[in-house]
Amino acid sequence: MRFIELFIAELDREVARSRRALESVPEGQSEWKPHEKSMQFGYLANMVATIPMWITMIIKQDELDIAPKDGGHEWPMPKTPAEYLEALDKSAEDARAALRGTTEQHLQTHWKLLAAGQVVADTPRHEMMRDTINHWAHHRGQMTVYLRLMGAKVPALYGPSADDKRFA
Repeated sequence: MRFIELFIAELDREVARSRRALESVPEGQSEWKPHEKSMQFGYLANMVATIPMWITMIIKQDELDIAPKDGGHEWPMPKTPAEYLEALDKSAEDARAALRGTTEQHLQTHWKLLAAGQVVADTPRHEMMRDTINHWAHHRGQMTVYLRLMGAKVPALYGPSADDKRFA
């Protein structure tokens, strides 16, 4: 099996898990956060919905500055579970298309992550994509903690939760 096929299969599994988490998003809680130093729930849920776009960027761009000096882009923020799911579907569809359109050789070339113009990572694309998928799982786990603290149901992701007994 090739890298590309492995990444598509893993993307599909993680999209299904993210879908379950995003279906649990309570409306009207986007500004909630458990602590003053924590990120807002809506921002966190949006990351869970859109992290697949990083795979697209890693394949199609040579670098990304996550903190450009000019302030960068403002992304639209979903407000309802349906909008989060729509964002997930779009970002995953684009990532699948990018993966299908690339080559094994391209995934071995380097990609740079910058912050305010400074290189913070310069690694082969396939390594950055693995880190992205791990980062996605991290934020999805963080999101389930927020859900519990808000009194919402926590879905089964890698196995049962107290609220969802499925082995998923």
